[in-house]
Amino acid sequence: MSEPVTVWTGPDGLPRRFVWRDRLFVVRRVLEHWIVSRDWWREQHPESAEPVERRFWRVEASPDRESGVYELRHTPETDEWTLSRVWR
Repeated sequence: MSEPVTVWTGPDGLPRRFVWRDRLFVVRRVLEHWIVSRDWWREQHPESAEPVERRFWRVEASPDRESGVYELRHTPETDEWTLSRVWR
């Protein structure tokens, strides 16, 4: 799964809200955060347009009373956000 989402972040850079499939989700808490660097890929394939870094957040969020766990991915180079995974 990799669907584009609109994300609003706080002053600390953490995701606070996001829109997925026309629904607004409020982030209740950040469960995990990690960064994946792709520098090794560019060294082996310099012609690749593969982004250098991707940031991931696993968050607990909800559009109403029921919450789920969502994995958001941000590519700083292009400022694109996607929803990578959902656990309900």
